[in-house]
This record gives sequence, C-alpha cells and structure tokens, in this order.
Amino acid sequence: MAQKLNTALIQANLKWEDPQANRGFFSKEIKALSEDIDLIILPEMFTTGFSMNASKLAEKTDGLTLNWMREMTKLKDAAVTGSVIITENDNFYNRLFFVFPDGSYKIYDKRHTFTLAREDETYTAGKDRLIVDYRGWKICPLVCYDLRFPVFARNTEDYDLLLYVANWPSKRVFAWDTLLKARAIENMSYCIGVNRTGNDGDGYKYNGHTAAYDCLGKNLTELDLEKPFIKEISLEKKHLEETRGQLKFLQDRDEFTLK
Repeated sequence: MAQKLNTALIQANLKWEDPQANRGFFSKEIKALSEDIDLIILPEMFTTGFSMNASKLAEKTDGLTLNWMREMTKLKDAAVTGSVIITENDNFYNRLFFVFPDGSYKIYDKRHTFTLAREDETYTAGKDRLIVDYRGWKICPLVCYDLRFPVFARNTEDYDLLLYVANWPSKRVFAWDTLLKARAIENMSYCIGVNRTGNDGDGYKYNGHTAAYDCLGKNLTELDLEKPFIKEISLEKKHLEETRGQLKFLQDRDEFTLK
C-alpha cells in the first residue's frame, strides 16, 4: 500500500469545442510533470468545454481522447482522469474516465446533470457511483454539479480521496470553495476539485479555484487560484489514518439508503 499519493492538478483555459487543441495543450503540460506523479486530474469536458453541442463533439468510448489518455498514462506511469462527451447506444454522456497506467479504465457517468444549463436535455444521467482502488488508495471521482449533493458523495466505503472535475462558473465560485471544504470535513477524506479558467463559447466566465483539502478542511493549495496552473500535491495516508483514529466521526454517521 502506497503511503503517499502524488497528484497533479491541471487548471486550464480550455479552447472552446476544439478537442485537438486541448489535447495538444494537455500533452505539453503532462510531459512537463515530475516523474513520481501517481494521478493526473483534468477538468470536466476537458477537450471541449461545457458544451451542449454533443451531436457534433461526441466520441465513441474507445475514441481519440481515451486513446490519448492511455498514451499519457503510459508516458508518465500514472493514472489520468477527466470527463469527455461520449455517445453510446444513441445516448450522450458526460463521462469521466479513470485510466490506469496499464491502459485499463473505469467510467463514471455524471449523475446530476445541470438543469440550469439544460444539460439534462442533452445528456443521459448516470446511475452508479464509482469507487476506484488505485495504488492502495480508494478514490471516489465525481463531476461538477454532483458537488451540490452531499448524500451522493457520502463516505460509506471509507474512501480516502473524493475528487471533482468541473466547469464551475465564476459567478458561483464561493459555493465551489465552500462545498469542496465541506465535503472534505463531513467525509473525513481528502477532497480535490479541478476547475477551468477563461470564457466559453456560451459567454460564461470561469476563474478556477482548483484546490485540495485534507480531511480537516485545510486548504493544501497556496496559489493564485484564478490563473491557469499546474499544482503537484502529495497526499499522506498516515495523516488520514491518524486523524480518523483520533476523530471517529464516520462511525457516528446515520444509516439510510439512497434510491
């Protein structure tokens, strides 16, 4: 079991509906990372921005972007995660891929589609949560709007890391900051949120605020949060285990079933 998980958070100004340009940008950023990185985290819809133009932009699951992610994992011997517009069985999905260094992968389809932007009219909502076992760490990856729904993120599996990939606009960034911290505290888990910067083709502005919090809600990211950046952060299993051993809050959680 790895006592450390070395993560790379990449906050980028995404090129609107331009997968080739975005893959090219992230290729350069990933190649420049340290050699001991374990997990590379990209934003939501990292090849296109948060677009409802799925009929033009969607890829099949085993398409260019998944194959590119596999190339990046092989290059750095690290996992890569982020979400992409996918078409499958005549449906469109905002699909997160968690790609392992050997090229295998897990998927999570965004459960809470963003009705304010009518995402629910274009994309089919997922049903199942994903828990990834990776290098001795249990990871729960979710997507953007999922952050507003604490029951869905509830730590019933004793996961170690909760992560969100997002296109979260600047006008509601205070909620983003607050909810990321709250999810870390209430789930006694590390919590990472990777957002984007810049403006999209629909006129929305994004100011980043990508961040990582420990299980007590301490912000581990000390940067100018509103500009594109790469931040490498090492998560410590010992800190998590010692804190949970002293503060047994998870043992006092209520029991109920999510329908």
